[in-house]
Amino acid sequence: MSEQASRDVHFMQEAAALAARGSGEVEPNPLVGALVVRDGQAVGRGHHPYYGGPHAEIVALQEAGDRARGGTLYVTLEPCSTSGKTPACTEAVLRAGVRRVVFGTIDPSPRHAGRGLEYLRARGVEVSGPAGPESVEPLLARFRRHLASDRPYVIAKWAMTLDGKVATRTGDSHWISGRRSRALVHRLRGRVDGILVGRGTVEADDPRLTARRGGPMVARRIVLDRTLRLPAAWGALHDGGPPVVVVHGEQAPPERRAALHQLGAELVCVAEPEDTGFLLAALGALRQRRVERLLVEAGPRLLGSFADARCVDQVLVFVGTQVLGGALAPGPVGGLGAERLGGGLQLEGGSWDLSGEDAVFRAFVCAD
Repeated sequence: MSEQASRDVHFMQEAAALAARGSGEVEPNPLVGALVVRDGQAVGRGHHPYYGGPHAEIVALQEAGDRARGGTLYVTLEPCSTSGKTPACTEAVLRAGVRRVVFGTIDPSPRHAGRGLEYLRARGVEVSGPAGPESVEPLLARFRRHLASDRPYVIAKWAMTLDGKVATRTGDSHWISGRRSRALVHRLRGRVDGILVGRGTVEADDPRLTARRGGPMVARRIVLDRTLRLPAAWGALHDGGPPVVVVHGEQAPPERRAALHQLGAELVCVAEPEDTGFLLAALGALRQRRVERLLVEAGPRLLGSFADARCVDQVLVFVGTQVLGGALAPGPVGGLGAERLGGGLQLEGGSWDLSGEDAVFRAFVCAD
């Protein structure tokens, strides 16, 4: 290996370490890290920090400022050449005056797939790579799975007591988690494309499903309601907030469809009669409507359906300090469940943090 190639691998490994900092925040987007190097020294570092946030190249170039001119940009994934939630990174690279770009791997998305590299080469930028693929490829595992999927990336969130209850035996659940934990949920709501509940949650809690602290994304408020018995008095239908999407079955009465349509809801009809089939078809319909990252804040029955159908990619669990007790007090995940140990959702990459007096657990669901 030449001295230049050895340096490229070294700096790419540093970029890969930066990329890993976005784990749990950016999915289903890929984990990406970037490093701007001039005269052998790193002058700008960046990673994609959260879904809907700036790309790694932009962060690194901004930190480098004028020092990027004539330097080398190391980036774990080729720079994008199209605008989406953020502007095209290739234009930022050109404006910064970077002389050379070293990439870790080509973007596996058909929308990109080498186009960014071709665009830069055609405009006089030296492009090298792939460099250090062994440190870069693991960063793309969840992104590749999502590209091959036909549903959104699903984050299942719930709050429960120390003994695993989400409500008392009478149904009281406000509030299990503390104020700081609820603020974290509002931040997450501003970083997803959709927030999904079932009709039962709407009837029990009249939730607004908004990000009160704001964020880069404005999530659609989504309800699964096969028979369209959703109460017309639900506050979200009248508050002038983000769009409301109601997914229903073919058996939904025409008069209920007309009434909700008049209230401004977007209605999505799914023909599948069976429970799992309905859920999978609903998720497919949401993906077609560009819901890529979906937060599920449903009750035990619907969360159980997601778990049974293996439609969960990540979990976020808030554990409060109460002990409720009660054999009839519900737990967070219903459904059929596993018949034996080892048959449930297997988690990886778990971590615990404190949020006020609550504990917060984050983890990914292992691929089947």
